Amino acid sequence: MTLEQALIEHCSPTLASLKAGSLFSLPSSSLCQLEEEAQQLNTQFAPKGLALRLIRVDERHALCYLYRHAQLAAMLADKPCAAFLNTQGYDSLSVQDALDRLCSRLAQSPSFPHEVGLFLGYPLADVVAFIENKGKNCLCCGCWKAYTDACAARRLFAKFSKCTEVYKRLYHNGRTLCQLTVAV
Repeated sequence: MTLEQALIEHCSPTLASLKAGSLFSLPSSSLCQLEEEAQQLNTQFAPKGLALRLIRVDERHALCYLYRHAQLAAMLADKPCAAFLNTQGYDSLSVQDALDRLCSRLAQSPSFPHEVGLFLGYPLADVVAFIENKGKNCLCCGCWKAYTDACAARRLFAKFSKCTEVYKRLYHNGRTLCQLTVAV
C-alpha cells in the first residue's frame, strides 16, 4: 500500500475535515522514500490546513499522523481538554509542543498514551471514561469506545465510514488525493 492509498483508506474523514486527525501505520521498507513522500504531501496539504507527521518509525513500520492544524489548535485551547492534557504532562499546548510531547510519550512506550484520543478528535468525556473504566464497559465501539453518548457516537461512526467508502470509490475512479482534500 502506498502512502496515498493509506491516507485514503485510513484518513478520509480528516481529509474531508470531519475530524481533527487520523493515525495509521505503514510498512517502512524505505524510510528515506517515505520521508520524501511525506514532505511532498505536506507541501500540497499546507494550503488546505493539513499536515502529515511521521510520529514513530522503526525498521519495519512508520506510525503516521495526519491532522488539521486549526482543529487541533481549537482542541488544545479548549479549557477542559487543556486541563486534562496538563494532568498528562503537557505543559505547553501550542500545536507543535503538544505534538512533540505526544511523540515523546509514544517513544517511551510501545502502547498508546490514552490522551491520543483527543488528537484524533474523540470526545474528552469518552477519553476520560476509557481511562477510568480501563477500556471496559463502553456503550458502543467503533472508531473509539464511546461511554457517554452512544447515539451521537454511532452517527459519527457511520458518517466516517460513509466518507471513507466515498473517498475510496472516488480515488479508485481517478480523483487525486489533492482533489479529495477539503480546504478550510
